[in-house]
Amino acid sequence: MTLGIETSCDETSFSVVKDGRVILSNVVFSSVKEHKAFGGVVPEIASRSHLEAVLSCLDDSLKKAKVSLKDIDLIAVTQGPGLMGSLLVGLAAAKTLALALEKPLVGVDHVIAHAYAGFLSDRTLSFPYLSLVISGGHTMILKMEGPSRVKVLGTTVDDAAGEAFDKVAKILGLGYPGGPEIDRLSRDEDPNRFFFTRPFLSNDSLNFSFSGIKTAVFYKVDKLKAGRGLGLKLKKQIAAGFQEAVCDVLVKKTIRAAHAEALKKVVVGGGVSANRRLRQKFGVAARKEGIGMIFPDIALCQDNAAMIAALGTALYREGKADTLDLASYPDFQKVRA
Repeated sequence: MTLGIETSCDETSFSVVKDGRVILSNVVFSSVKEHKAFGGVVPEIASRSHLEAVLSCLDDSLKKAKVSLKDIDLIAVTQGPGLMGSLLVGLAAAKTLALALEKPLVGVDHVIAHAYAGFLSDRTLSFPYLSLVISGGHTMILKMEGPSRVKVLGTTVDDAAGEAFDKVAKILGLGYPGGPEIDRLSRDEDPNRFFFTRPFLSNDSLNFSFSGIKTAVFYKVDKLKAGRGLGLKLKKQIAAGFQEAVCDVLVKKTIRAAHAEALKKVVVGGGVSANRRLRQKFGVAARKEGIGMIFPDIALCQDNAAMIAALGTALYREGKADTLDLASYPDFQKVRA
């Protein structure tokens, strides 16, 4: 059994996973309420929250799994990317447990873990497959050839999709985090009332750019405020138009990449993958193109330790084992083509 530990941002999570695929527990504590007043994650608040929650999350995960520490065979921990202070809390906990229990330690990249999370929801999934990872800090298309064999096909050149959702929500005067707010506000609204340009769709690049859409929303809102004002109905229509533009880009580029790599399975992971409209559009495109879409369970879309434990198990089976010198890193840099 593997104990997974995830503290990359504002979620403290511990999970016990059996055989790399069976989730016995997946405890997640979020400090998002403490960040709402600031409109985004405050690193110092996040790291202090991890310190306060780490022991109770560990205890809860063991209790829910009905195991004790002596039953744990492997410690898997997020080593990046993420907030440095937050990552260090998880690493300190993992190293302490590995040393005290005399168990092996494996560091895991949580972006790749989002791509690997499909194995926890679909027992038929096998390598190779394509993955779109969309979160607050990353938007990437990955070719997954194995647990440690990952090729980056496309990435964002500016804002990640999740960042764009948060910034547009702020422009519209909505709460944080912005993704769920925009998803809720745009429900049943006409996405064509306000059309925003879909960047990078006119060429063969698999990279993304969402900063321009965000800026277009800003100027549209600014113009409306200077004119007749910005009522709730207009906010809903702008939210729907923005969401449609982002989803169009994500879906079309992912399908393009799947065809280019001749892959018939696509895993979509990360916080933004919970978006209702995105799942609808991927469903339509997948049926049309003959591609199998895998969306991990909603609980596995957010940052969580189950995906860390699952990927950590797979990496350990490949022969990966880290020492107590295991270091954290703040950005996506460990991928090997």
